[in-house]
Amino acid sequence: MRISSRAVIIENNKLLTMFRRRKIDDKYVEYFTIPGGGQNDGESLEETVKRELKEEMNVDISIIGYLGSAVDAKGEANYFHCKIVSGTPVLSGEELERLSDANFYKPTFLDLKDIENVTLYGKEFVYKAINKDYLK
Repeated sequence: MRISSRAVIIENNKLLTMFRRRKIDDKYVEYFTIPGGGQNDGESLEETVKRELKEEMNVDISIIGYLGSAVDAKGEANYFHCKIVSGTPVLSGEELERLSDANFYKPTFLDLKDIENVTLYGKEFVYKAINKDYLK
């Protein structure tokens, strides 16, 4: 099972997301995800989320609290409420290398008031972060 870590980052009532557009069966699908990615061998969940945000968006983060996990057919995603401590989100790493019209990535800040109107995976963890509903 694939294990990943994701960072819920809220600044000025805006949520940092990764906008995705993918071509699937000759149709384009657009959605937003909470940034993060897969855990490497020997890495803690906290190390994973910090590394992934550095690789994907060129930002350094600190963890505020653990929000929980979600399990589906793709694996287990662990969510952390985080804040940016340095850097400005820009696309980097593997996502930049794989960038194409059929596989598009863009770091995007969404107004919190708009998240109900878009396809956003992990939305329930955004509300947990807003309410500071952390697990031990």
